[in-house]
Amino acid sequence: MALFPPSFIDDLRARADIVQVVQDYVPLKKAGNTWKGLCPFHGEKTPSFTVNPDKGFFYCFGCQAGGDVFKFVELQEKLGFPDAVRLLANKFGMAVPESSGGEDGGDAQEREALLKVHEVASRRFAEQLAGPAGTRARQQLSARGMARETIERLGLGYALPSRDALKAWLVKEGFEPRLLLRSGLVVERETGEIVDRFRGRLMIPICRDSGSVVAFGGRAMEADQQPKYLNSPETPVYSKGRTLYGLNLTKADIRRLGYAVLVEGYFDFAQALQAGVVAVVASCGTALTAQQSHLLRRFASRVVLSYDPDAAGQGAAERSSLLLVAEGFQVNVALLPPGDDPDGFIRKQGVGPYVELIRSSRPYLEYLIDRAAEGRDFGQDETRREFLNRMLPIAAQIPDAASRDQFGDRLAHKARITEDVVRAEIRKAAVDRKPALTARELPSFGQIRPAERGLIWGLFQDEGAAEALAALEDADLETLLTRRILEVARGLHREGVVDVPSALLARLNVEEARLVTGIAAMPSGPAPPQECVATLRRLRFERERTELQRQIDRLQSDGGSEAAIAALSRQKMELIRRIAQLSA
Repeated sequence: MALFPPSFIDDLRARADIVQVVQDYVPLKKAGNTWKGLCPFHGEKTPSFTVNPDKGFFYCFGCQAGGDVFKFVELQEKLGFPDAVRLLANKFGMAVPESSGGEDGGDAQEREALLKVHEVASRRFAEQLAGPAGTRARQQLSARGMARETIERLGLGYALPSRDALKAWLVKEGFEPRLLLRSGLVVERETGEIVDRFRGRLMIPICRDSGSVVAFGGRAMEADQQPKYLNSPETPVYSKGRTLYGLNLTKADIRRLGYAVLVEGYFDFAQALQAGVVAVVASCGTALTAQQSHLLRRFASRVVLSYDPDAAGQGAAERSSLLLVAEGFQVNVALLPPGDDPDGFIRKQGVGPYVELIRSSRPYLEYLIDRAAEGRDFGQDETRREFLNRMLPIAAQIPDAASRDQFGDRLAHKARITEDVVRAEIRKAAVDRKPALTARELPSFGQIRPAERGLIWGLFQDEGAAEALAALEDADLETLLTRRILEVARGLHREGVVDVPSALLARLNVEEARLVTGIAAMPSGPAPPQECVATLRRLRFERERTELQRQIDRLQSDGGSEAAIAALSRQKMELIRRIAQLSA
């Protein structure tokens, strides 16, 4: 469900002059109908970054970054879409609608209220930590080596042991009990009594990468207090699997350095950050999720994992590493001594030895090969085959073919198998896996049929393109690399959307928008829209003809009925007739 009413987004897009927005970050010079400047997303000396105010998009011919005004702010400020909308609305003097009077508006209003109640609760917890009631909590933090500056920077707090102290305070501040229940800050018992979720705990605010508090982690302060960590439930503003703890504080340094040190827990993060490891982020105590890896990819392409060395930590490290490798990250592993975690290691050994562990971290794939090879006798054929079979699924997940071959060569050397054999086995495993298309594997211009490029170009430059696209059927788009993009554009036209290009860019992810704006920025299209439609339909008929011929051949080989063969032959001849018409 939309966070903002579509009409508001359309109005804001119309008011937010993309040239004005970009010029706040990049000096631009007019060049015909477009504006040019040095790209803010990669280093260059010759301008290859263009802004098209008429069509409302930007595109860089150097790094292929592209999108609309919202995408530009998302990339430049490292924000999610909702926060980019708020930033632009503030800049252009538009009030973000609290409610549109409909379902979408109600959801937006509730989300805003949830963010507000978390902000107020965070301030209250911090006040309680600083006050007389927080003395013991401050002592525990001091015993963990937490400096006052770090406590304030992380916004740490304290929840009173009272049953409903926070509830009473928030109700006094004007928040309704229904909203407090939705926030997860309070819970309703079977008796109907509403009590605080967090009582007598050290409170850790969890923020979006934009800085808004969306949840809390509450750490036990007593030895018999269970669970050790009590976390907020998932809410309309918080999803644990989509949030990286501390990213709001370190994202700029992660982007500047090009890598992130990934730890598990809140205090692992706190100790590392306090010690000067500025590119650190935490996965909130779980193995990394695909959504978290996509979020991290906005800021870095290299990750150093620093998880606990126990079985659970290493299991999480392995799952996280495989996911990161599959997403195209370069992954290293920093091995801690048995019994340590980053929090304890830094407190005992100091920052110097920990930084050295990060510097000397090993490439994960090398570490994995060595760990899998431990104790194996590679003089036995069966051992070599077993080792190779264990490694093949991992190799198949490496998206880059050159890196896959390099990994295969290491496997070959370790297992004493010829490189050609290992490479062939890996390629077969990669094909059998049939992975879903990832952001890194989005097709390039050269992989996309000219007819697809022509339709996309036409959507931005030819008024008749949307009408032509609407004539295509689902079967015409079935095997196209740009199928989702064209389906979205076709749907928008059928819904009666007037400005299809802008609405299309708003519905695409960053990688898709980059591809589309790159095509739209071309000086001319490969062919007129109607010709592109005819080409795509002809390709569909040729696929169907090939399939019919395959069925005919199989029936003839198996002694099938003449009637069935004749029926298929008639269908094939009809397709040949249609292909001839489209080719004329």
